[in-house]
Amino acid sequence: MKVVCQNRKAYHDYSIEETIEAGIQLLGTEVKSLREGRANLKDSYVIIKNSEVFLLNCHISPYSHGNIMNHDPLRTKKLLLHRNEIERLRDKSQQKGYTLIPLKIYFKGSHAKIEVGSAKGKRHYEKRETIKEREAKKAIERVMKSREK
Repeated sequence: MKVVCQNRKAYHDYSIEETIEAGIQLLGTEVKSLREGRANLKDSYVIIKNSEVFLLNCHISPYSHGNIMNHDPLRTKKLLLHRNEIERLRDKSQQKGYTLIPLKIYFKGSHAKIEVGSAKGKRHYEKRETIKEREAKKAIERVMKSREK
């Protein structure tokens, strides 16, 4: 599994409840650009419209060796999911405070996949608590490592 890009800010701004793997409907030059690792998930989000799932604001740079047939970098991409997965995501996203966030794009074999998470936004004080917990764990690991020596 080769990870192309991750949305690290999503883990900071949201608490991720559930994740689902989905396929992405891409054009040829988009796939080649993804293989070069030229994608950005910052400020992108997922919507459900007419029982179909779409990825918006995901920037995939134009292919470096492309010609006039290159794609639009911010094109809306359709996500490929089973009907029951779409219904589960719809139910989750309609709850108050929940949204659908793309977490990472990766290649599984020869197919491009995206991990979508149903997330609930964190408040400012929750973000600070998360940072404090992470720093405390690092300090404990540092002390344990120094004791082993």
